[in-house]
Amino acid sequence: MKIPHQVIESIKDRTDIVELINTRVTLKRAGSNYNGLCPFHSEKTPSFTVFPDTQSFFCFGCEAGGDAFTFIMRTENLEYMDAVRLLAGRAGIDLPEEDRDPNAPQIISRNRLYEMNKAAARFFHRCLFDPEIGRAGMAYLKEKRGLTEDVIRHFGLGYAPDSFSALMPELKQQGYTEQEMKQGFLCGISQSGRPYDYFRNRVMFPVIDTVGHVVAFSGRDVGGESKAKYLNSSDTPGFSKRRNLFALNFAKNHCAEQLILCEGNMDVVSLHAAGFENAVASLGTALTDDQARIMTKYTKQVVIAYDSDAAGQHAAHRAMDIFAKVGLDVRILGMKDAKDPDEYIKKFGRDAFARLIKSSSTGFEFKLNGVLSRYDVTQPDDRIKAANELCGIIADVYSAAERDVYIQAVADKLKLPTASLKTDVERIAAKRRKEFMQHQGQQAQLASMGLRDKINPDAAGSMAAASAEDTIIGLLLLYGEHRKAVTDGTVTLTPDDFVTSFNRRAFEEIMALETSDGGYDFSLLGENFSPDEMGRLAKLLQARRALSENGTGVLRASVDALKAAKVRKQDKDADPMEKLNRLLEEKRRRNADLKG
Repeated sequence: MKIPHQVIESIKDRTDIVELINTRVTLKRAGSNYNGLCPFHSEKTPSFTVFPDTQSFFCFGCEAGGDAFTFIMRTENLEYMDAVRLLAGRAGIDLPEEDRDPNAPQIISRNRLYEMNKAAARFFHRCLFDPEIGRAGMAYLKEKRGLTEDVIRHFGLGYAPDSFSALMPELKQQGYTEQEMKQGFLCGISQSGRPYDYFRNRVMFPVIDTVGHVVAFSGRDVGGESKAKYLNSSDTPGFSKRRNLFALNFAKNHCAEQLILCEGNMDVVSLHAAGFENAVASLGTALTDDQARIMTKYTKQVVIAYDSDAAGQHAAHRAMDIFAKVGLDVRILGMKDAKDPDEYIKKFGRDAFARLIKSSSTGFEFKLNGVLSRYDVTQPDDRIKAANELCGIIADVYSAAERDVYIQAVADKLKLPTASLKTDVERIAAKRRKEFMQHQGQQAQLASMGLRDKINPDAAGSMAAASAEDTIIGLLLLYGEHRKAVTDGTVTLTPDDFVTSFNRRAFEEIMALETSDGGYDFSLLGENFSPDEMGRLAKLLQARRALSENGTGVLRASVDALKAAKVRKQDKDADPMEKLNRLLEEKRRRNADLKG
């Protein structure tokens, strides 16, 4: 479906890109622009810039870039048209009706998905409170987990009946199709083609986003017969597990100073019931970079309250490293005589858990104790091994003052001189810096040769031509007068002049928009280019914006350089006889010109 140019313009006019991005990234004014930590890669120093004047963004670290549509495509993992629909809905703009293939499956809209999930959540909730249907679910929650009815209602908990066809008839009666239910991960299709309820005989936890939409479900088996204790919604058009946290809709109002991160939904519910309303959990997946970045918007510190078993402690180590990348202060909860927060509170009470949080160890203390538990430091060999491992951990710490504190702590524990440990830490850090710089150098060399360019792999074959093309595309993206110079023939340039397929395609799309009824608009390129490709175009545009010389002379010189580079490439790639024939043809043409 082609969206009219004026509709795209209206959506852009009603979408403030600074306001839009600020819902995902904490932005700070930097002159006329805004800077923040990039939401697309981990970093400690902001390299992500939003340009209000052009309503665009660009990360100088990972080279993600584009406009509001591209940002939504990246953050929400949407296709271009879905991003247009989302921003149109946000701006209160009705899109024209689509000409759909009647045989093509219709993708459920985000808003309809949310409404369907809300209807499903209400159905599950009614089932739980039905004395007959919900008996197994209520027994699990009240008798086994000790939850009160108020807590159950607060979280909107429900029960999926032990039936292959309980939810589907209910949703069909409300107008939802089997295809929509399948896309929303509420029903599956058997090998024989028969639909069935996906969640069966499970206590249901609705996952609610921070604006109140029911975006997904997590179901806990209560029959003990399923291989999967928890069953979670897969990613849908309105939900990504990587970018959501269970109970953040409640915790966001209570976590300015601290968030508690749990492994399971039940731990979170128990903590909230005990008064710790700043608890959240990841959704059936290990903590992701996206989830950590989301937490930075709401809190200064995270207390990791994972299970006390080996798997939980391993996950805690991994989570600490992720939080370190996004700059969050981390504490680790050390639970003894209990496997998880729910069990700890049941055994020792709320006040004991509160004291446990206050005494939680720092990330380094957690790692230090972990290393010391593996070695007998009274033995020389083990003491050396422990020292080497701890020096390696300290070497990764950025702050020199922090490193000195940790070195002193290790020296006290291992009865070793601080000077010796500091020397070892500096040696390891220097080695890692050297290895990193060598790696970066190799990557830069490969990039300069075009060998690592996934967007424009043809650049490796002719760097001179690709460089000239990049300049041309940047100028055409930025200046209407340059596009006009090409269309009216003032500057002679055709797709055949390009060497690389990506830049040729970019040229064709730019000029097609320029000569269309609606005219050129950078946002319209998103319909035919991926977010990564839009990032490359944004990079070329920003490169030209940063330069003062962008006139017609630069365009002409770049076109001449491109054509010359293409001839050189053709000569290099040509068969010897082709080269000879070309030289003879060129000589005959010059002779003809002289006679004329």
